[in-house]
Amino acid sequence: MDKKLWEQAVDFHGHECPGLAIGFKACEAAIEKLGIGKSGDEEIVCITENDACGVDAVQSILGCSMGKGNLIYRGTGKQAFSFFNRKNGEKIRMYFKINSNNMDRDMWQKTILNLPIEEVFEFSTPQYDLPETARIFKSIVCENCKESAPEHKIRLQNGKQVCLDCFNSYDRGWK
Repeated sequence: MDKKLWEQAVDFHGHECPGLAIGFKACEAAIEKLGIGKSGDEEIVCITENDACGVDAVQSILGCSMGKGNLIYRGTGKQAFSFFNRKNGEKIRMYFKINSNNMDRDMWQKTILNLPIEEVFEFSTPQYDLPETARIFKSIVCENCKESAPEHKIRLQNGKQVCLDCFNSYDRGWK
């Protein structure tokens, strides 16, 4: 375990916890299996299926962030992370496969950090393609609230361009 990287993740997150340990191990696995390092721009992309503590490790260690467009949230609720290397096209998905067996928090964290990555994650190929690079969209002023939003987030309602906050969806329960 790279203690320097762990401390970097802890400093960013604010405390040690088992959730952060999961993200830390995901980063270790991505570094080992894809031969990657910290992403300066969008070279490395992470699609996280959860919005839990481990995502902070991905941000601090691998430099993936929503602002750069290389950290994408796909809300399945699973402890799973997919990593893509834009330079060579390699990709990997990892699913956290172990359970705590009612260990206390400290023991659970230590267990996660000390197990080999093959015992922590199930590895597979993501079932989706590498997302396109981040785009810059034209801003449109909502005709209702007068706040700007990117054009791909604007809807037409009663002949007016409105933002998602002002839009009254008509989905009749279908998603």
